[in-house]
Amino acid sequence: MTNHEAMHLASTCAQTMLQRDAASQAMGMRLLSAAPGCARVGMSVRADMIQGHGTCHGGYLFALADSAFAFACNSYNDATVAIGCSIDYIAPAHQGDTLTADCIEQSRSGRTGNYDVRIENQQGQLIALFHGKSYKVRGTVLAQENPNE
Repeated sequence: MTNHEAMHLASTCAQTMLQRDAASQAMGMRLLSAAPGCARVGMSVRADMIQGHGTCHGGYLFALADSAFAFACNSYNDATVAIGCSIDYIAPAHQGDTLTADCIEQSRSGRTGNYDVRIENQQGQLIALFHGKSYKVRGTVLAQENPNE
């Protein structure tokens, strides 16, 4: 597969995943880019995402990172799920912030992979660090063409 084909496949897989992902859509997430093993997702912090201390609820930050992770680990058109994730909250996000989650594959071998996500605000301030471990299951992201149909 050429680099151009791999980039196209990753982008198509990520777009397809987002189209099926009602939760990410409801949170206003935007797919900014995708490449093999990588994804960048944006989200603006809305008033309904603010918790009792006046900052963005950590669940929304986790969901943003988890979505970037999902798009990255499914970028090879192999159906892949999370088998473990962790997050460290570094600084608060506030209403009106525009967050960007950048996911980068650290390793991928056999059925498992390791991915790191960095969430930053619009000033480039680090908000959270996320690590996810993936597991390849049966199937593909994209529908397979059947030449007999």
